[in-house]
Amino acid sequence: MSFSTTTKEELARLEITKDCCKLAELAALVRMDGTLQISANQQYSLNVITENASVARKIYNLAKDQLGLPASIVVRRKLRLRKNNSYLVKIYPQGISDLQKLGLLNQEGEIEAGINKKLIKKRCDQKAYLRGAFLGGGSISNPEGNYHLEIITNDETLAGDICRLFHKFELKAKVSTRKNFHVVYLKESEHIFEFLALIGAHQALFEFENIRILKEMRNQVNRIVNCETANLNKTVDAAVRQVENIRLIDETIGLKNLPENLREIAYLRLEHPDYSLKELGENLNPKVGKSGVNHRLRKIEEIAEKILAEKNKSRLNSHG
Repeated sequence: MSFSTTTKEELARLEITKDCCKLAELAALVRMDGTLQISANQQYSLNVITENASVARKIYNLAKDQLGLPASIVVRRKLRLRKNNSYLVKIYPQGISDLQKLGLLNQEGEIEAGINKKLIKKRCDQKAYLRGAFLGGGSISNPEGNYHLEIITNDETLAGDICRLFHKFELKAKVSTRKNFHVVYLKESEHIFEFLALIGAHQALFEFENIRILKEMRNQVNRIVNCETANLNKTVDAAVRQVENIRLIDETIGLKNLPENLREIAYLRLEHPDYSLKELGENLNPKVGKSGVNHRLRKIEEIAEKILAEKNKSRLNSHG
């Protein structure tokens, strides 16, 4: 079961006590997943489709509990393998007033654009509406991968209103268009964490945070290892270059012609090509710090560069 599905399972089981919150959540679920049918004799029917059995039961219970409306659930079995069943919840509003309560029609009996402000007057109602919107049209990626939470709707006005609801809680949601749909999304892990807490998905929140902490620890370890590897590569490259410089000097002017301090470090480097600057310094008598060792090896490098320059000059003269 995906992280998104387990999150919805938890939210669908969440007990809601306030009637205003129940209405706000049901209104969001109906707006996200529902269609309104009107028969020839002016009988209304709301058809809400979901692939989550727990969400279907929640819609059914909220309709009967909150509005006291007749409702039924029809299971649509998928014939193809690995396809989830879908659940059709049929709600039967008794008149325009029920549709107005759900924010589907305004006071004039016209289709409501966006979220009816009466449904989200209070802070608790705003949270409930966001929970319903997520249950109806939302998904969250597994936090093991990239952080991403989104709510999809085909209604541009509704998407804008949902985005503004996020902003009321200082969550930096944005809206993008994907084909004919409008996607309200969060990308930052901190804001996804806060959203899960906001809508009451506490078990999912703890799992999300545990995975996030483990990911950050792994990333930190990888950064340290990469840094140490890079430093080790630099040390090895420097040591190889130093040995080459010393051998060049030995083959040309001879190490015995170097000043004593340079000759001493040259022999020690040839004997211990794997030593760090600190280890080289500790094996000198008297001991020398890293900067002192580095200074001596730089002097040796300058001598080697002069020898190479002289060689190149002689080669050019001979060709000339």
